[in-house]
Amino acid sequence: MDLLNAIVALANFVIVPAIAYGSQLALGALGITLVYGILRFSNFAHGDTMAFGTMVTILATWWFQSLGISLGVLPTALLALPFGIVATVALLLGTDRVVYRFYRRQKAAPVIFVMVSLGVMFIMNGLVRFVIGPDDQRFADGARFIVSAREFKAMTGLREGLAIKTSAGITVITAIIVVALLFWFLNHTRTGKSMRAFSDNEDLALLSGINPERVVLYTWMIVGALATIAGVLYGLDKSFKPFTYFQLLLPMFASAIVGGLGSPVGAIAGGFVIAFSEVTVTYAWKKVLRYLLPENLEPDGLVQLMSTDYKFAVSFAILIIVLLFRPTGLFRGKAV
Repeated sequence: MDLLNAIVALANFVIVPAIAYGSQLALGALGITLVYGILRFSNFAHGDTMAFGTMVTILATWWFQSLGISLGVLPTALLALPFGIVATVALLLGTDRVVYRFYRRQKAAPVIFVMVSLGVMFIMNGLVRFVIGPDDQRFADGARFIVSAREFKAMTGLREGLAIKTSAGITVITAIIVVALLFWFLNHTRTGKSMRAFSDNEDLALLSGINPERVVLYTWMIVGALATIAGVLYGLDKSFKPFTYFQLLLPMFASAIVGGLGSPVGAIAGGFVIAFSEVTVTYAWKKVLRYLLPENLEPDGLVQLMSTDYKFAVSFAILIIVLLFRPTGLFRGKAV
């Protein structure tokens, strides 16, 4: 019985949260890896792109709520999500036309694009803070839990309860659908194959008659959709705060690089590696160990390797280790 309680406690505080968080990081890292693999630069504005898309979705959610429109047990934000995607795609396409296209035609070095994306990042960050403010915004108005801890205890008779939030379930299901659609698009459509060819060899793709501006257009559209979905799912699961999305840039880049920057499969794997690492290292293992160890060996302290305040340091440490010993990542993406 103690073993079952330990497993439930581990699932409740480590496995379920890490799967949801990993799904969010994976979607964010996919956007980063697509920009790097196809447009060939590291987009430091990606976190604030997520914040912008989430902000528009929140504003549309509030509008629907004012009209009395909802999805019942599901968050109204799912109904408002297409508005956020359209607005984010329009923002990215406008930014590309006004900013990035000039440097692309000048064949600027990747480091120039990185510096430009930093400027875009600060502008987007300021825009989001100006429109919606810097404070937390909670917009999860649907059912809070699929299974609550009290219901789980009543069903199983265990001391420990397992709580699965509705937002976590929505996150995992949405991530699976989005990733499946993305891979189908890249592997089975003419445009997707053109994007892959452009990523593999730009000169050969141009000689084959592939239109580079069309590839850029579809890349930004997909990145805008991925960023908005990832941002909204993270906001529903936690809360929306513009600065938090800026901080998410580190674990998302770590996810992309750990998996192999430029590799979509690697971005997904890297997202879960970073998520499980962060949650595992910052979890206080006292409760689990008290179930597993004899009474005379039970720990007095929290048995926490690192405070949750420093969870992003885990991403940074993993990032440094990967860059030092395997810069191409787990799935051998483009060397950083």
